[in-house]
Amino acid sequence: MLRRFWSEEDAIGTVELILILVVLIGLVIIFKDQLTTLVNKIFKTINSKATSI
Repeated sequence: MLRRFWSEEDAIGTVELILILVVLIGLVIIFKDQLTTLVNKIFKTINSKATSI
């Protein structure tokens, strides 16, 4: 039973997923202002193009 526990790799995938999420959340926090500006510009462009249709 102990050998099966050590050879089981399901927990490794969970740890990797958590680390990826932590990095992504960190990047969002660091670049929050730039992302907000970019999204606002995109929506302004969409709205201006939508009124011309």
